[in-house]
Amino acid sequence: MGYRLGVDIGGAFTDLVGYNDESGDFVWVKGETTPSEPSVGVLNTVKKSKLDMSTVSMVIHGQTLVINSIITRDGAKVGLLTTWGHRDILELQRANRRDMYNFRYKKPEPFVPRYLSIEIDERILGDGTEFKPLNADEVRKAVKRLLKEGVESICVSFLNSYANPSHEIKAGEIVKEILKEEGREDVSVTLAHEITREWGEYERTSTAVLNAFVKPKMTRYLSILEREIRGMGYTGSFFSMLSNGGMASFDFVKEFPIYSIESGPIAGVIGGIAIAELLNERNVIILDGGSTTTKASLVENLTPKVHSEYFVGRDKFNPGYPVKVPVIEIEEVGNGGTSIAWIDEVGNLRVGPKAMGADPGPACYGKGGEEPTVTDAYAINGLINPKYLLGGEMRIYRDLAVKAVKRIADYYNISVEEAAEGIVKIANENAANAIRLISVQKGYDPREFSLIAHGGSGPMFAPFIAEDLEIKKIIIPTIPPGVFSAWGMLLTDIRHDVITTNVLKVETENVEAINKTYSEVDRRLTRIFEEEEGFGAEELVIFHYADMRYKGQEHTVKVPIKTGIIEEKDILDIIEKFHMYHERAYSFRLPSSPVEIVNFHGVGVVKVKRPAIREIEEKNLSVDDAIREYRDVFIHGDFINMPVFDRRKIPIEKKIRGPAILEDPTSTVLVLENQELVRDKYGNIVIYRG
Repeated sequence: MGYRLGVDIGGAFTDLVGYNDESGDFVWVKGETTPSEPSVGVLNTVKKSKLDMSTVSMVIHGQTLVINSIITRDGAKVGLLTTWGHRDILELQRANRRDMYNFRYKKPEPFVPRYLSIEIDERILGDGTEFKPLNADEVRKAVKRLLKEGVESICVSFLNSYANPSHEIKAGEIVKEILKEEGREDVSVTLAHEITREWGEYERTSTAVLNAFVKPKMTRYLSILEREIRGMGYTGSFFSMLSNGGMASFDFVKEFPIYSIESGPIAGVIGGIAIAELLNERNVIILDGGSTTTKASLVENLTPKVHSEYFVGRDKFNPGYPVKVPVIEIEEVGNGGTSIAWIDEVGNLRVGPKAMGADPGPACYGKGGEEPTVTDAYAINGLINPKYLLGGEMRIYRDLAVKAVKRIADYYNISVEEAAEGIVKIANENAANAIRLISVQKGYDPREFSLIAHGGSGPMFAPFIAEDLEIKKIIIPTIPPGVFSAWGMLLTDIRHDVITTNVLKVETENVEAINKTYSEVDRRLTRIFEEEEGFGAEELVIFHYADMRYKGQEHTVKVPIKTGIIEEKDILDIIEKFHMYHERAYSFRLPSSPVEIVNFHGVGVVKVKRPAIREIEEKNLSVDDAIREYRDVFIHGDFINMPVFDRRKIPIEKKIRGPAILEDPTSTVLVLENQELVRDKYGNIVIYRG
């Protein structure tokens, strides 16, 4: 099979991991991210690997282009065709507010201005029957009007198309016909029902509009990668990470880029689950400390939480933009190695969410950056080796870091080291808050979970977080932590989700209707894999879920359902399973209340071969030989002379008491005074508290 490559774009670095399925060879490379044109950084990193691309069978890519384009509003000019009377759906949004007493609450600005939202005379009823036929002439006039306005992407989202998409399909045909006549086939087209068949008109339209917004940019980006990498002699397949924890072909993601909205960070979760399974850890929190953001995900019983509704830009003042695609639950905070330290209007020290990123980067990189960052603080206080970033590939200039942080030190009239430690402590607290959001605030006790930390700064945050949240065990993967997400891509299966709304009471009388709906879901999944991925039904494994609720409720709970024909005797088991999941989520059950299925959820998976993690061969390693140097490190208000270890030379199963620093080319691991580390037989670093 040759090599499979995983390529992940981060805020400052682009990572590549290659694994040869035949020989077991493992290679990794880090290159600089190029924010102005991300494809350049990816291509430079591929070239830097010096791999013969003719020996590569698969390229898997994770990117942040979709989410960043939406957040920065850097996308296409979109025109919307909607049902008569629903022109203002993006303006009105939802009347319900998460915090009714929040006077700073503000609705987000729509991605389609009102003058580019055009009503079409047509109507499908909620049960899927046609009430008023589609007016084809209005569609033609609307498309020509939008083209005159200079739109680059057209979205069609009609009322109740989740129940019957015939009008959207016909309108889509007319739109493409006009684009061909006008010589404007460069304008992309998005049909809402092709992305989601769930109800919720605002949410469904928002999802389709955001897909249309990023589609031209994503199509161009992926096409450049395909063309240039093919030019290097590559003849294999291209895949992109999806937000649901699977991957799909570039062709699918060009058409539906919104499915990859959280493409990059998800791979780290998949990799973390593999490490947890290897070490027989069932419940873990996976922490990804990157250059610009810190991500955290909670995994219970080796199963990530997948939600079919995600919100971009949601905070306490803003409801965000809803996206109805399956996304593994992740909390993300603007806090990483290149996050900027600053003083707010009342004199408090803050870190993030703004970051220096790759260009120009922290001051200590010597590339023109002048703002103080977390990495500068690490450099000042001796937490990172100025001669060993990327294995010595990048030089760190401590004097430039001192110059940047001195402004903060002078403001508070303290030493530069004390100011740097203040920056580090706030960054640690920001990272800990991401974990609180996915654990404590959702009813989970972080003390009952092990912490898997990766990324360039994750292993630095982890020991402080463990002390703060009383987490007993930290695991730093044997895979170089700085390229861990790229490695996680090599573990990812090809996956697609199909979700359909059909509100049915769970009772024996509806068994036939339930089976019929799941059969339709399965047919759609099979068609996607055959047409988009080239896999037959015999290679496909399908799983069923149901979004269920008590009759009269608004919110649902996702419940796994047996795959295959459901019989009358299964109904009581389905209801009891729903009671159990509902009680776990909301701490109560209503045994006498009728239960409904709202959404039928099918997951199709084609398995890929996973890279093996082999046991380390012991070669007379000793603790003394593993020590590189002793370094003065400023921590807890004073300098402490710490041993600095080469983590690759630490003997297996040998207990080492902190404080200590462990270095590898992609990251630095800090072990605090009351912590103890062990390098296990696979090369993972396991840190215990107390």
